Amino acid sequence: MGQSLRKSNISISELGGGNEEAIFGACSLIFWTLTLIPLCKYVFILLAADDNGEGGTFALYSLLCRHANFSLLPNQQASDEELSAYRYGPSTHSNVSLLKRFLEKQKRPRTGLLIVVLFGASMVIGDGVLTSAIAVMSSLPGIQYSGKKLTKGALLLLACVILISLFALQHIGTHKVAFMFAPIVMLWLISIFCVGLYNIIHWNPKVVSAIYPYYIIKFFRETGRDGWISLGGILLSITGTEAMYADLGHFTAVSIRLAFVFAIYPCLVVQYMGQAAFLSRNLHSIPNSFFESIPDPVFWPIFVVATLSAVVGSQATITATFSVIKQCQALGCFPRVKIVHTSKHIYGQIYIPEINWMLMILTLSITIGFQDTTLIGNAYGLATATLMFITTFLVALVITFVWQKSIWISGMFLLFFGIIEGAYLSAALMKVPQGGWVPLVLSFIFMMIMYIWHYGMCLKYNFDMHNKVPLQWLLGLGPSLGIVRVPGIGLIYTELATGIPAIFSHFVTNLPAFHKVLVFICVKSVPVPYVSSDERFVVGRVCPRPYRMYRCIVRYGYKDIQRDDGDFENQLIQSLAEFIHMEAGEPEFCTSEGSFDRRMMVTRSSSIQSGSTIIATEIEDCSESSSVQSSKSSALLSLRSVYDDENPPVRKQHIRFHLPANQIMDSAIQEELMDLIVAKEAGFAYIMGHSYVKARRSSSCFKKFVIDVGYTFLRKNCRGPSVDLNIPHINLIEVGMTYYV
Repeated sequence: MGQSLRKSNISISELGGGNEEAIFGACSLIFWTLTLIPLCKYVFILLAADDNGEGGTFALYSLLCRHANFSLLPNQQASDEELSAYRYGPSTHSNVSLLKRFLEKQKRPRTGLLIVVLFGASMVIGDGVLTSAIAVMSSLPGIQYSGKKLTKGALLLLACVILISLFALQHIGTHKVAFMFAPIVMLWLISIFCVGLYNIIHWNPKVVSAIYPYYIIKFFRETGRDGWISLGGILLSITGTEAMYADLGHFTAVSIRLAFVFAIYPCLVVQYMGQAAFLSRNLHSIPNSFFESIPDPVFWPIFVVATLSAVVGSQATITATFSVIKQCQALGCFPRVKIVHTSKHIYGQIYIPEINWMLMILTLSITIGFQDTTLIGNAYGLATATLMFITTFLVALVITFVWQKSIWISGMFLLFFGIIEGAYLSAALMKVPQGGWVPLVLSFIFMMIMYIWHYGMCLKYNFDMHNKVPLQWLLGLGPSLGIVRVPGIGLIYTELATGIPAIFSHFVTNLPAFHKVLVFICVKSVPVPYVSSDERFVVGRVCPRPYRMYRCIVRYGYKDIQRDDGDFENQLIQSLAEFIHMEAGEPEFCTSEGSFDRRMMVTRSSSIQSGSTIIATEIEDCSESSSVQSSKSSALLSLRSVYDDENPPVRKQHIRFHLPANQIMDSAIQEELMDLIVAKEAGFAYIMGHSYVKARRSSSCFKKFVIDVGYTFLRKNCRGPSVDLNIPHINLIEVGMTYYV
């Protein structure tokens, strides 16, 4: 609720009319809005709709995809439902089952649901742009009422300096400045509570009667259509509510409920009543009620706290924007961007450079272009209303399909909160010409980027699915694959979770030799927030044992961190060795040749030291070149000395595997494990396809534009898959292939 704390200086001034009863009516509207939406809907209902402790639009979508077949992720498998975080439960109501079966069979409703979710995520990104602009712009005008008059240009310049500084400091990470957040928010809450209480007692104690809904009726009776349009300003009193739900992953539902019910909610109510009491006796101060209602002796301390709270609120929203974009990227709905993890100890704190500078440019453009908090507030109100309406729609589906309640309960929830939020949304839409068009344009642009990327990825995946290499062709080549098998491990990256990709035939025909051990690697995202390390690797065979060909599926949740810790190769070896050992203990696992590619096992690779199949030992590996160390040449020694001064040698822990000496095992298993260990010592090669996606000649003009222009532009200007997967460039082999979709 950090953002609602920043807007208390706007809402009353925008909604107040020209007499005391109109002021009381506006105050009553704000009171009941705070009570019904943030308190009743979000705190008491939505906080229970968590996805293993995570909140937000994608958390709701993830829940729906797991409890009903709504997902459009292309490479999902039935084994994903066995994840401990999946929590899949059957439906108990026949009417729910009929509705679920109908929606699951129709692709258009599922596509429409994805578009709604992407539109909501786009609104969150637009919210990240507008929040920083309005938070800073609404705090600086207080200087004008302190006796120090500044020109409008000077205030604008000061706002731009604060915004640039805010975005420039994002790279250091939230954890390095977060120690100030709690004291600032506490000071802000105490300040607005004390000022509000003072204004109530000093100016008009009768304002407490504004809690009666009767004043709302009188307000609309007197103001009519203008009062309805002014509802858009009400939303500025509850901005940040969606961020409170989205930040559920950083706190517990109990802590958020306690903080809101016993601290945030009372302070906000008292502050808004204090503003109403002040305005009822000072109607000329309506345009800037908050700063003018502050008593002179405490003006500057509260002004400083207000400015700092604006920075805190902006920081929280920018961080939430980074998190949403990471979730979109994990679910295949956003181009690959660089994600920097700013903390090694605090999970989930990330920084995205490209998005950060893009947000800064957009924020500065809106601040300089509008130069008016009213216009920015119109845009912000529309974004807030739209996002809340989308959340209400998704929660109604969660009540039906996840909580397995009657469809009538879901309908009543949607009807009750839909009417309330629909009224606010309709009022906000009336302000589209006065700045409300900004979030619509931003959301449309980001939603098109997301959908085009997702559409192109799905077409590329479908091409791979329909052009898989027949297993019989591979078996016909024999264990040597018709080429020379050299020592080493070849990791072939593919998006297919089953079958052999068509690009493998390009590898076989273009490379004169191939590694003795081949592993098809599929890095996939599943609709859960996190996947434990013990459930991350799923291993199986592609061909019979003499071929030494395996498949490994690496599963990540949409909030998981793919750390570049250099331990992936060791975890892979441990997983393959455990699979070989587990397979030998289950004779029924080895059946006919045609079923090899369909039988997979979950292997535990979280601790490479605890495995009993093979033993791992750590040895120090210095990056110095042995040839240089043994050289007698004074020139080489001199060059080595200069290099070491500039780049000190980095010592890494190198893992070496060997078989246990006292363990008895089958000779075929022992030979396979030895081949794996020898291949590991020979080294790894990462093999990927460098793909070009083009629309077929028979495609429509619209599809050609989307694929040949839109998707191609995004693919060329995003991070490459090898960089995104932290693949060492020196060990990378790429083979080009064109996809006609």
